[in-house]
Amino acid sequence: MPILIAQYGTKHGHAAGKARAVRTNPDTELTGIFEPDPIARAEAEANEAYRDVRWYRSRDEMLGDPRVQAVAIEGQNSESLAMAGEAIDAGKHLWYDKPAGDDWPAFQSLVARARSRALVIQMGYMFRYHDGFRRIVDWAKGGVLGDVFSVRAHMSTSIPVRGRNGREVISRHRGGIFYDLAGHMLDQVVWLCGRPRSVQAFFRNDATPDVASFSDNTLGVFEFDRALAFVDIAAMEARPMARRFEVYGTQGTALMEPFEPAPVLWLCLEQAREGYVAGQQPVPLDRQPRQTLYDRELAALVASLNGAQPPDRSLDHELLVQETLLRATGGAPD
Repeated sequence: MPILIAQYGTKHGHAAGKARAVRTNPDTELTGIFEPDPIARAEAEANEAYRDVRWYRSRDEMLGDPRVQAVAIEGQNSESLAMAGEAIDAGKHLWYDKPAGDDWPAFQSLVARARSRALVIQMGYMFRYHDGFRRIVDWAKGGVLGDVFSVRAHMSTSIPVRGRNGREVISRHRGGIFYDLAGHMLDQVVWLCGRPRSVQAFFRNDATPDVASFSDNTLGVFEFDRALAFVDIAAMEARPMARRFEVYGTQGTALMEPFEPAPVLWLCLEQAREGYVAGQQPVPLDRQPRQTLYDRELAALVASLNGAQPPDRSLDHELLVQETLLRATGGAPD
């Protein structure tokens, strides 16, 4: 029997891709969608990803449907935490698109309620399923790079001032573009390094005079016992963006640029090991479109809900990612 999944909201930038994933996975069925904003619903109805889907008339109709086992939370960042809470309280597992709101105590409560009911929360950090990131993590954790002492992550974008996911809308969140995107990189950083012992952040507005409260040029610095991590995010980088992920160890370096798309990553080793030669070498990667990563996310969730495997990331990890993001933005104590 397929896993029955409903979608709550359509305003998140990943929403259409997540709906496609549910509709095309042979082990899932999209039972329907509830979008509380009639304007957003009308826009979504024109998107091919939602063609011929059922639209729930209310939140209660969706969450009260006993067939629904999981809910994909795809509301705007300012509304998604409340949506997630409603779904957990209705006994549904979550495929929850990032980040997990601004309210740290509320997210802690959400996770505690999920834990008490043995419900899965899988956050929508799709680069967990990216072959390049996975390979770098394997090298780092497997000792190929030696002792990791530095991680650098650059994930800038180019977004308009106006629009549903533009700078004006994101400005309601402290940290601006950092709040919106840095969780993707922090998901990788804390998976490698654990909890930072201290966090510093620099939030600037250098190119958005029309929205003075928006941080468009940002940097987070994360200090660990034996390493530093640097995550920089800007909102106005020229296209195509040079998104980059770098891990430096005492015996080797791994560099992926760009990581979306990622045709190759570079490995530099002091000594030959694990089948790789000494010196710098390219390691080819298969092309991984964004939709492929959404599909892999969903496959992992299905395996967890079917009991075939534990979740790829624990609830404690999901808490740590969100705490680290909010420590940077001031939403959680440092």
